[in-house]
Amino acid sequence: METVLIKIGYALASLFLIFNYGLLLIGFTMKIIARVHGRIGPPIWQPYIDLSKSLSMRTAIQHGVMYYLGPVFRFTGGVGLYLLIPAVFGSVWLQNFSFSGDLLLVIYFIFFGMLGMALGAGESGHPFSAMGIMRGLAQTTASEVPFALAVIALAAQHHTLSISQIVAAQQGGIAHWNMVTNPIATIAGMLAYLGMMMHSPFDVHMAPQEIPVGPPTEYNSSFLVLLQSNRSVFAAAKLVLFMNLFFGGATSIWEMVIKTFLIFEFCVFVGVVFPRFKVEQSVRWLLQVPALIGVLAVVIYMV
Repeated sequence: METVLIKIGYALASLFLIFNYGLLLIGFTMKIIARVHGRIGPPIWQPYIDLSKSLSMRTAIQHGVMYYLGPVFRFTGGVGLYLLIPAVFGSVWLQNFSFSGDLLLVIYFIFFGMLGMALGAGESGHPFSAMGIMRGLAQTTASEVPFALAVIALAAQHHTLSISQIVAAQQGGIAHWNMVTNPIATIAGMLAYLGMMMHSPFDVHMAPQEIPVGPPTEYNSSFLVLLQSNRSVFAAAKLVLFMNLFFGGATSIWEMVIKTFLIFEFCVFVGVVFPRFKVEQSVRWLLQVPALIGVLAVVIYMV
């Protein structure tokens, strides 16, 4: 019982770390994009201000039960994803519960959050919410295809679906990273990552120029706090996941911060350079370019 409580305490401390790291990443990104646009931009701690503002509000809107459970499911998807992957390989308190799950369960949690959000926003009755959910589910499904193919290629290469074992196989220097030993799967995975992060040009579910921020249109107060909190946790968890799969994982907190920050800036760079796709353009591109590269990666390691 004592061992279980210790692991739970470590997991909560790890979750607190990644939550704040995700908020800071969002703040840095807002500042970087503003600088590219020639603006000063908000302060780096703006996400904390937004959370405090939303938490201080109250709502009198009444909807069905699923409307209230949607943000909870969404937040559960992000937390579950993070707690099933090692943030720092070999660390006592940042190993999380990575021994309890594999890549198949991780893929499930990635889609679980979006599905919960779809059920919640769909019950609000707001046409913009339904429109954003339709777009988001279409793109999420399309991005899961090349990501799953990249995962299959890694599983065939390392003969395991365990994330910890995949990270362990990449220790010993950059020459052992999957980025080097399996570059085709890495390319497919990183292109799928652009769609999974849903930044421009893949922000079709939010579409700020067309529909007022999609699914969160009618969510406010504590419900919006859950969505904003999940945004930081989910984004940071995905960064840690891709770091573990393709870039050798991390053996220290600073290594994790540097690697995940560079991975995230790759997404930010693409978002700044390219305009937003239409829904059909996004899905078509994901099912053509990265998916075909993923099929090639699987063929190489299966044949």
